[in-house]
Parts: sequence; structure tokens; C-alpha cells
Amino acid sequence: MTETALAPVRTKPSFKAQMLQAREDAIIAAVNRLLAEKGFDAMTVDEVAAEVGIAKASLYKHFPSKEDLACAAMVRVMRRAQAFLASLPADGRPLEQIKAVARWTMELQLAGEMPSLPSQNSSLRATLMNSADYMNGLIEISDRLGRWIEAAQSEGSINPALPPLAVLYTLYARACDPVLEFLKASGQFSDAQIIELVMSTCFEGLEAR
Repeated sequence: MTETALAPVRTKPSFKAQMLQAREDAIIAAVNRLLAEKGFDAMTVDEVAAEVGIAKASLYKHFPSKEDLACAAMVRVMRRAQAFLASLPADGRPLEQIKAVARWTMELQLAGEMPSLPSQNSSLRATLMNSADYMNGLIEISDRLGRWIEAAQSEGSINPALPPLAVLYTLYARACDPVLEFLKASGQFSDAQIIELVMSTCFEGLEAR
């Protein structure tokens, strides 16, 4: 028997399955936009259903709760982040890798594609903590960023006196930095200029050189 004959046959998803997946993708995209625009607490399930154009009962067939809706959107962004990190050159300098990640998160936020992080007392936080997909992604990203931070400190491009954890959280803060929104609302700067301004204050500080 040939190797080809032994290979498993991959069947194409049924039309119904494709439609369900397309609807689920639309739901997650809508949730992502609403989370970026107003945050988890202000977002309602009715708004999500209205934006997708389906009944709330149909929405609950895909996701049983508001927390599950938001968790799915956060997991999707986490996977995008994992893919972006994997696309960076393996031989890039640690500081340049870190800057690329900071720039990418700010680009997503300015495009309205970065969900706001939940507050400490949010009901979403418990759902995220219990999501293996979210937590595994967060751990993988944190570990990779942590290695780059320590390498950048070793070569002197990031202050070695700073705890790596403080640097890591500073990078995460760029993904939900209100300064981006304030500068955009002023109408004085393009998105590219805003990113460069925040990159400068983040990596070079405010002290005159």
C-alpha cells in the first residue's frame, strides 16, 4: 500500500460549518471593536448582537456569556501577538525586537483593534485566568519579552538597574496607553507621528539630552 493511500483524507468543512465559523469571526471582530472603543464594563451583549445583525439568542449559541465573548476576543488578539513575535527576525537585536512589539501594539490601538485590558475587579479577569488559550499565550509572550529585556540589559541598551518585570509591564501598558487617544483627539498629529512621540518618551524619557 502506498504512502498516499495511508494518508488521512481531509474533508472540507460543510457549508453550515463555514457559515457558523464566519458568524463567530464576525462576532469576535465586533466584540474586539467595542472592547477597544468602550471597554468591557460599558460593552453590552445587545450592542454586539446589533452590530453583527443577529438576535441575542443566536449570539448565546456561540458564546454563553458576556465574559466568554470578551475572552474570545482577547484570545484572538493574543494569537495575533504570538504570530507577530514569531515573524520577527531571529537574529534581531533585543532592543529592536522590543521596540517592534511596542510599535505594533500602538498601531493596533490607534486602528481600534486592541481591546482595553480588564480592571483588577472585573468579572472578565476570572474568565481570562481560567482560559488555557489566553494564559498559555500570555506566558509565552511574557517569557519571550522577558528574555529580550534581560538580553538588552546585559548589553547596556536598557537600564540594568530596572527590574525586568517593571520593564515588561511598561511594555504592556503601551497596548492601552491613553496618551495615544489624547494625542489623536487633538488633531495635531498623524498616527505615525503619535507612535514616534510615544516611542520617544517610552524609550528615551523626558529628560533633555
